[in-house]
Amino acid sequence: MSIPLLPGEPPELLILDRPSRCPYLPERVARLPLRLPVRELSLSELDERLRAGDRRQGFVLYRPSCPECQACEPIRIPVRELVVTRSLRRTFARANRSLTVEVGVPEADSRRVELYNAHKRGRGLADDPDPIGVADYADFLVATSCESFELRYYFEGSLIGVAVTDRAETSLSAVYCYYDPAYEKLGIGTFSILKQVELCRAEGLEHLYLGLYIAECERMRYKARYLPHERLIQGAWQRFE
Repeated sequence: MSIPLLPGEPPELLILDRPSRCPYLPERVARLPLRLPVRELSLSELDERLRAGDRRQGFVLYRPSCPECQACEPIRIPVRELVVTRSLRRTFARANRSLTVEVGVPEADSRRVELYNAHKRGRGLADDPDPIGVADYADFLVATSCESFELRYYFEGSLIGVAVTDRAETSLSAVYCYYDPAYEKLGIGTFSILKQVELCRAEGLEHLYLGLYIAECERMRYKARYLPHERLIQGAWQRFE
């Protein structure tokens, strides 16, 4: 069976396109076509795909194309305009006092896999009871079709969290963040978003993409607290104050 080649710059191979159980709203049917660029994306090409609502997982890109549901809305922060509330400032300051941050290329090792699996279990996100191994982790968070890096969060010299991020010409895209649930009170998830906003501002970028906002999914609602933000609805970016 031949694999369809989709036009574009660069062209993309449509490697999977079939209905499946929705990972966010399990009672619904999802369609998330997986597209593999034939080469690595340039910074401007990634920007174009992010503006169109694409997300990345490993080498492939996807965009919700569900037959009877429009619950998923790509969301981004215009970083220069973000209002950092008193609550956000407190969380950032608390974590910033406790954590050391490193930036480096994404890596796969036993410590990262241990943290990733602990985070999934701690937040009730593991649909599969079997933890992933180093090879699956590398396929998910190290393999990439664009320029990517990871933020490493250390507490007293020990790695306790990682955030994988993609770099585009005018934006950053937050791919995935995980951390040791024992440090939940530090607010590492919030700190990580604000740290990426800080990087955007330092580099003169316009947006931080946060992935998908889903009002009906409790674990995805937190993204709406960052204001103002923009959501892609019916093909147009709409602003929310």
